[in-house]
Parts: sequence; C-alpha cells; structure tokens
Amino acid sequence: MDRRKFVKRTGLCSLALSLPQLPLWSQDREFSTDELTGKAVLDLYGEGINLRKEAHDAFVRMKKDAYQDGIDIKVVSSYRSYERQRSIFERKYVSFTEDISVSPIEAIDKIVEYSTIPGTSRHHWGTDVDLIDASKPSTGDVLVPGKFEAGGPFEDFKNWMDLHSESYGFYLVYTENPRRRGFKYEPWHYSYAPLSVPMLAAMRRLNLLRMLKNDDFLGSEHLTTGFIQTYIRDNILDINPELL
Repeated sequence: MDRRKFVKRTGLCSLALSLPQLPLWSQDREFSTDELTGKAVLDLYGEGINLRKEAHDAFVRMKKDAYQDGIDIKVVSSYRSYERQRSIFERKYVSFTEDISVSPIEAIDKIVEYSTIPGTSRHHWGTDVDLIDASKPSTGDVLVPGKFEAGGPFEDFKNWMDLHSESYGFYLVYTENPRRRGFKYEPWHYSYAPLSVPMLAAMRRLNLLRMLKNDDFLGSEHLTTGFIQTYIRDNILDINPELL
C-alpha cells in the first residue's frame, strides 16, 4: 500500500490524534457511526464467511488459490455485532471478577489482552477474520499462537499467508513485533485493508472517549479517562502499520 506522511493533530478526547493522508482508493469512502461500532445491520456475504461484498470476494479468491497449494482456509470468526462483542466482554468480566475474584480494573486489563471493549472491535466492520487451516486436525482451542508456529498444525497455513495474503488485500493485524503494545500477537487475525484502512480512519474521528464513558455494560463504570486514552493508543492504534 502506498503510504504518505502523517498529518499530526492534537486532542485528548478524540482519536483524531495523527490522521494520515489515505491512499487514493480510500478517499471517497464514508461510514456511519453505527457501522463502525457494530450497531448497524450490514449486508454480509458468504455462508460461514460473513464479510462485506468486496472483502468476501477477495477472500474467496484467496481461499481457492490456497486450496490449490493444500491449504483449506476456514473462517473461525468474522463479523460480530455490538451485542455479540458485549456478551463476550461481559462473560469474561464475570469470570474474572466472580470466579477468580480479581478487581474490576484487573479483570478489564486481562480481557483486553485479546478481546476488545464493545463498540471498538474491528470485527464490527465486516472486514476482519480469524482464520485456520481446516485440513489439519487440531484439538482444543484453535486460536493459540503456538499452533501457528513451527511444528504446529497451522504452520503451513501461516507460511502460505505470510507469502500470499497481502496480494489479496488481507494483512495480519496484531503482529509479533516485540515493541508493539496492546493486544497480544494473533497469527490468525487478518484484515481486508482496502476497506478496513478507511474505516479505521473514520473511527479515529469519533469521540471514543466520550462514547465509552457514556456506554453501559458490565465494568464500563471502571473505564477511566486515562485507561481509555491508553486503550486507544495501544489497543486500537498500535497495530500493523500497513493498516494505519
């Protein structure tokens, strides 16, 4: 993707902190707040795929080509509504605070190692997918980093994706860069950049601080201004730079 220099902007209550000039293919795209936060009804395509049309078509091309090389790409998770993300967050919050008896803020810190706060998930957009190789047997939780490493069942899948996924527009979101903060390394999470880059740019113009402080889900009352600002910086924006 063609990248230009970032235009620096300031402001504590918004994500409009360092908006880049977007590539030409994204200049005219507009997205509603409901689309960006998982509250809109989207037109999704593909049984078991559930992506926007453009992302779906690119995924199907990638899946067909990978199959020729012995890789059976399977979608484990794609689009999630706000309510679905809320249920995931609240289930984990209850588990940590009641079953393990940690403090509310410690519970939220644990949750956001891998799971997003409702309304801020990239899976709300219909552009992002969690993927594995269905041709390789695996037991237990399939979304474990070790299963994508050398000797793991999804080693061949990871190698193929490293070589080819970007040519179809799919980029790894949470890379293994040791300097990256926020969500932990996810070798299964890919994003269709021609749509997700302008969607992230649109999301950065929202006042997420105000939105999250006014939201109502289990644990939301413990989201301080400082926590949200750090979450925006580390979890939402410290990703693969190709997706900014």
